[in-house]
Amino acid sequence: MKVSVKHIKGMHFQGEGSSKVLTNMDASVTAGGTGHGTSPMELLLMTIAGCSGMDIVTILDKMKVKVHRFETTVEGERASDHPRVFKDIEVVYKFWGESLPKDKLDRAVQLSMEKYCSIANMIDKAADLTYRIEINP
Repeated sequence: MKVSVKHIKGMHFQGEGSSKVLTNMDASVTAGGTGHGTSPMELLLMTIAGCSGMDIVTILDKMKVKVHRFETTVEGERASDHPRVFKDIEVVYKFWGESLPKDKLDRAVQLSMEKYCSIANMIDKAADLTYRIEINP
């Protein structure tokens, strides 16, 4: 796997992988950027949600669980001293649907977070990574 990242201007960079989709990265205006992209640390949190979300959708489909809506929020607390790594990260999986089987949702999330999601497993070695599920009507 290989990606390339090109400097655009100031703190604005564009990344590209084999899919040829461009991902914009930038610092916030208050941190010297122009706000034309997502910060690298925000992207890291998004990758946890995306990686595990893809697993969960696949697993629930195999379990024949129909979810009407599925969203994930990820919140990270960073160290105050440089390099300001994430110390704690909490992932909240939010499901909407009729009569959703909690045991199957729990199992799908557990399989992703503990077995299949490469990113979650890698990040868990560096930060305290926790997760929980919310079932909504």
